[in-house]
Amino acid sequence: MTEIKLGTQAIGAAGELLVQYQLLKLGIDSARLTTDSGIDLVMYVPGQQSAATIQVKTKLKPVPAGGTGKPSLGWRFPIDCKAQWLACVDMSRDAVWLFTIEEAIKYAKQTPPQLYWYVDEAPVKALREVEMDYYRLEPVITRLLGGQPRELP
Repeated sequence: MTEIKLGTQAIGAAGELLVQYQLLKLGIDSARLTTDSGIDLVMYVPGQQSAATIQVKTKLKPVPAGGTGKPSLGWRFPIDCKAQWLACVDMSRDAVWLFTIEEAIKYAKQTPPQLYWYVDEAPVKALREVEMDYYRLEPVITRLLGGQPRELP
């Protein structure tokens, strides 16, 4: 099979579709926005008065920190993000983390803000992926739904 090189637009679109697919599997309806307004998806959480907005940031795979270090993932996002939620995607593992913008800013390093962590081992005081399990998509949605299973028509 011929390997296909994905450009940044294709990687971004794939990330949005992965988030949308995983939300649907968890009983959350969502829709992609076609405008480039800083909001990629809206999700409809039962019991909420309005739709929630999501900005999706996607990485194809972990990369060595600093170019030669241990595998890490990092997503830059605007400090004045218009969305309520930030979804961070690792395409290589179909992994999604979902943060409120406030949570993302709390964990972010550098300027402009970058949310990043090491996949496995990490230097002392650096974030490791296992510390971010609380923000994996499934537990976040489970908390939003109050632990109640959801069924879509």
